[in-house]
Amino acid sequence: MYAETSPVARILVVEDDLVLAGHVRSFLEKAGHAVTLSHDGCEGLRLAERDDYDLVLMDILLSGLDGLQVLQQLRRRSRVPVLLMSALGGEQNRIAGFSRGADDYLPKPFSVAELGVRVEAILRRVAYERQVLQRVTCEGELEFDEFAADVRWAGRSAGLTASEYRVLELLWQHHDQVLSKPFLYQQALRRGYSRHDRALDMHVSHIRRKLQAIGCTGMRLETVWGHGYTLVCVAP
Repeated sequence: MYAETSPVARILVVEDDLVLAGHVRSFLEKAGHAVTLSHDGCEGLRLAERDDYDLVLMDILLSGLDGLQVLQQLRRRSRVPVLLMSALGGEQNRIAGFSRGADDYLPKPFSVAELGVRVEAILRRVAYERQVLQRVTCEGELEFDEFAADVRWAGRSAGLTASEYRVLELLWQHHDQVLSKPFLYQQALRRGYSRHDRALDMHVSHIRRKLQAIGCTGMRLETVWGHGYTLVCVAP
């Protein structure tokens, strides 16, 4: 049985199977969450962009726009967590979902118990990340804006790209720890790591330059050769 350990959340369910959508809604509402239903990709995108949801559960095979198209457009404006639900459970389908910014992928058919565990895990992570970002704002001048996917120092925006923001956010959440390149590729760049791929090194270089440009001196992004990167907080 799904234990309600996560805070009450606002969840958007975009699913054109009316029976499944009803089961999912009933299950999540019993867990205490506020659920909005949509059965069309275009409507789901409008709702996700218009309202402030904590999580979006979305099928891939939708009318109007399919789930991957919705996700791709949504990621241009929002970082809301998205869990894809689909009968297309093959490896290439999962890769396509994650490459467009999905946070999780649940193949159909699934049990509501498994859905509950996945939802709980995502909401728990979101709650933790929000607490971390709040501490950043209170303890220093560097402010993380997850909606703009950017940071500000003393009111000046760094102008990070979405990928740069995800890299910096992950390093901050694990500051003073060394994060490996494979981990950063998977979690921040959302693709597999290849030792010939220099994209991460380029992003780190850009982050350093942009933080320096806005006068951010409270942290240092260091390379740990042969391992990865770490973010070190510098005492004033």
